[in-house]
Amino acid sequence: MTNSLFPAFRFEAKLRRSPQIVAGSDVRQDANALPSGELLGDGAFQECTGLQVEMDVREYQEGGRNDGVIRQVGRAKYTNIVLRRGMFYDRDGQVNDELWRWLQDIVSGRPVARYDGIIEVRNRDATVVATWVFDRGLPARISGPQLNAKTGEIAIEELHIAHEGLRLVRV
Repeated sequence: MTNSLFPAFRFEAKLRRSPQIVAGSDVRQDANALPSGELLGDGAFQECTGLQVEMDVREYQEGGRNDGVIRQVGRAKYTNIVLRRGMFYDRDGQVNDELWRWLQDIVSGRPVARYDGIIEVRNRDATVVATWVFDRGLPARISGPQLNAKTGEIAIEELHIAHEGLRLVRV
């Protein structure tokens, strides 16, 4: 028996080139804006984690106040986005190797390209039920599959993306 309250979800990810930052400019985007730069790739994954923001909370002890401390918000910290068991593919449905080239360019010391990401949560009938956007991502780690001739898997086992901002977008 399947429970319709908890439908199966799948996650699709898109990476689009981030705009160049010019000194003194404001890089924050409209809260509902989707990235529109050059597409690095589309992908589908079985699992996505790291949709998390943690706030530093600073405590100040105020003189004469003995019943507690004053708490103020500090900086936000973003957890790496982790996409598991999936693949990026091109418009023809073939494996897209641009992600590996992006990582290799960084390792070899070429200028670092940043990519904004869109993660769409889709239900069984492919309707988008939530859209998360992250800003200025960098590949922090990528793991390929353990090759096994019996399974024929060629997917990305795990992709970690460090980024500079995360928001839930209403589309």
